Amino acid sequence: MGFRAPGPVAPGSSQVVGRSPRAALGLLAATQLLLIMDTAIVNVALPSVGDDLGSGSAGLSWVANAFLITFGGLLLLGGRAADLLGHRRVFLAGLGVLGAASAVGGAAGSVEVLVGARAVQGVGAALAAAAAFALLLTLFPDGPARHKALGAFAAMGGLGGVLGTVLGGVLTDLLGWRSTLWLNVAGALVLAVLALRLLDAHTASTEGGFDIGGALTATAGLGLLAYGLVGAGEAGWTGARTLGAFAAGLALLAAFAVLEKRIARPLVPPAVLRRRTLRLANCLSALAQMALFPMFFLVSLYLQSVLDQTPLTGGLGLLPLSLVVVATAPRTGRLIERLGLRATMTLGFTLLFLGMLWLALALAADGTFFSTVLAPSLVLGAALPLVMVTTNVAATADAAPGETGLASGLVNTSQQFGSVLGLAVLVAVATARTDALGAGGAADETAGFRAALLVGAAFAATAALLTLRLRFPAPVSAPPHQDRVGGAPE
Repeated sequence: MGFRAPGPVAPGSSQVVGRSPRAALGLLAATQLLLIMDTAIVNVALPSVGDDLGSGSAGLSWVANAFLITFGGLLLLGGRAADLLGHRRVFLAGLGVLGAASAVGGAAGSVEVLVGARAVQGVGAALAAAAAFALLLTLFPDGPARHKALGAFAAMGGLGGVLGTVLGGVLTDLLGWRSTLWLNVAGALVLAVLALRLLDAHTASTEGGFDIGGALTATAGLGLLAYGLVGAGEAGWTGARTLGAFAAGLALLAAFAVLEKRIARPLVPPAVLRRRTLRLANCLSALAQMALFPMFFLVSLYLQSVLDQTPLTGGLGLLPLSLVVVATAPRTGRLIERLGLRATMTLGFTLLFLGMLWLALALAADGTFFSTVLAPSLVLGAALPLVMVTTNVAATADAAPGETGLASGLVNTSQQFGSVLGLAVLVAVATARTDALGAGGAADETAGFRAALLVGAAFAATAALLTLRLRFPAPVSAPPHQDRVGGAPE
């Protein structure tokens, strides 16, 4: 069963050079792996950064937060830019910015320079991530081929989180924290070279003009909301800085909504946002990340601060979960064909709820990895690809050829802000619960982690109920015999 070339290329789309859709998928999945891995690697290296550059915890927190703010704020703009300027062009630009900023960070002599470099890294990551996802949507039409491609993305996301944690510990111990940033330089360079070989240079969309006002208000508004969320853990949810960022961000997004209704070619056409399935799917994507992203963080903290494991051992503790993700993700497409998209999504969120609940109730101050974390983490490993693949399919199923970048920007933005919001909320819950108990020992820390994970389970339960409201106007899967990535029916 070979690869059959698709029909005429829509403006703004791209194709694989020659007959290598699997190679193109490998390239795009490797990009996802690099971007997810980067966040985990830097987080592990932060204590060494502080020792070397003489920075306290406040400065170090912004080494991570600066990246999250620009990444989350620019995903929507990056996706629309990919539609208008060309997917491969924006993808390469993002990799270039990511690599250059990583080199500056690797050579930084002060924490201020490193924070600035991390902010620019977020710009490159947003452009590369949005364009990569749009390229995937363009290369693989809706149906089993796309489901399997999205499964590969989910697998790389799960693997990237653990691989980043493990590599962060190894590289920091052996070569120093700067090596974690130089790894990005090498990775971005390799991916750029492969992109030039595997992806055609393609024409931009024939749509004229660019919504400058919408781009500025949306980017600034989303960036300020991200700033408020990541700062809430330091200044508090009612602090002047947090409330000011939220107010300014919401005001700019309100201005963005008004602008989009008054111009001929808006950044986000209002008609797109009126699609009920798209809105609900993006909400579900955010809820999934609100539970999953902080779970990784909290489990790592529990293993290190309560069970006294090293950062490297704590990272390896998440390896079984990632292996289940890698094993489950490629089979998600077949499950969608058998059960249907909505039933598979409901199953995924139900497993996510059960895994979070089991993990929360299993935590114990005198426990071990095998008695507390291992079994529920396996359930969560099965849930992760189910919820990620199905919500991505639902959020992008109705995207027209000229909207793939926009659809990818919307769902990536939903996921990024879900991650930031979930981390801010669950860390605040854990801290408040621990502080309320007073002593601050292992038992109190465990109680804090348990309370946070129960809130995460509530997010998952809410999402499971919301999946029952999904309605699809047309079938979202292709004939079941089209079962190879990039393949065509026989």
